[in-house]
Amino acid sequence: MIRTTFVLTALLVFVTILSFAQSERKAVRQGNREFKKGEFLDSEISYRSAVELNPSTFKGNFNLGSALYKQEKFEETANLYADMASLNADANNLAKVYHNLGNSLFKQEKFEESVEASKNALRNNPDDMETKYNLAQAQRMLAQQQQQQQQDQNQDEQDKDQDQDQHNQDQNQDQDKKDQEQDQQNQDQKEQNQQQREQKISPEDARRMLEAIQNNEKQVQERVKEEKAQKAKVQVEKNW
Repeated sequence: MIRTTFVLTALLVFVTILSFAQSERKAVRQGNREFKKGEFLDSEISYRSAVELNPSTFKGNFNLGSALYKQEKFEETANLYADMASLNADANNLAKVYHNLGNSLFKQEKFEESVEASKNALRNNPDDMETKYNLAQAQRMLAQQQQQQQQDQNQDEQDKDQDQDQHNQDQNQDQDKKDQEQDQQNQDQKEQNQQQREQKISPEDARRMLEAIQNNEKQVQERVKEEKAQKAKVQVEKNW
């Protein structure tokens, strides 16, 4: 009785596994038909059904990546193939995975990662000419990208230098303006002090200053008269 139960259980498990396997293959075949028609979203759905039935299915996952790639879901494609690269697959299949991984990374302009993925593909299949071509393309784009990044960095540094020069120039102009304002303030203060000193002259000082001026004028007038008299005297003597 126990043996019979064990046999029935084993048979049930086998039938269940077989049923899942058939359903998985059926979903993959359905996805393949849709993929060939260009119905990439429908094929994605079919492949996902296969993966749900058997998460480790190589064909289901690989073809799902192709459907995602055709829909330009490059980041999701790259993540899927990166996960598949860790599977225990044979060299030929790994080469295919890395080849597609390199393509999806290339589409994201992740050229350095794309180069490495293509190299891994060639390590598993050194004779793949298509991968060699992709590697050369990724290396060329990587060189251009690095050159552009260097140019952008140089331009940023140049812009920073120009900004600093302009900042220094603005500071110098501000300082010159402040110096001019300070000079004007000093001149105004000097004139103000002069006016204040003039305003502080007492009436007595003003009288003395006036008397001095008048005395000076009187002395000048007297000296002029004396000089005229001398000239007149000389002329008379000469006439005689």
